[in-house]
Amino acid sequence: MASSTSTQKKVIKTNLQDCKIIEIPSIKDPRGTIGVVEHDVIPFETKRVYYLYDVPSDASRGGHAHINLCQFLIPVSGSFDVILHDGEIHKKVTLNKPNKGLLITSGIWRELENFSAGSVCLVLASAVFEEADYIRDFNEFKLRKAR
Repeated sequence: MASSTSTQKKVIKTNLQDCKIIEIPSIKDPRGTIGVVEHDVIPFETKRVYYLYDVPSDASRGGHAHINLCQFLIPVSGSFDVILHDGEIHKKVTLNKPNKGLLITSGIWRELENFSAGSVCLVLASAVFEEADYIRDFNEFKLRKAR
């Protein structure tokens, strides 16, 4: 029998103030610029890296929240909007500079939309994929946040 502290039972207490834009340190020289994301740039150890590309401009990605996982989104190329919701309020963040990433903490609903042609979104995640960590129904998300 599952315990009451299982992933499915956890109440989420984060809010939008926990999400923030983080400037990525860079090394510039005449040959170009290198953006460096190391241990002191984001507040978690990266366990999974993936990227979104060839997303049609009228499509959206995301549409879920995570119970435990945190993410850092980097617009490697082009631009896109991230709609964040903490159960009470929402805000839109436009990502369009590869030297600035968005930290999304656990317990935040996210939707990615308005992808420009050729855009690439690099995602650094604090854990490997685990379906049980996802909340894919917005009403369930709001219920968990209200507890």
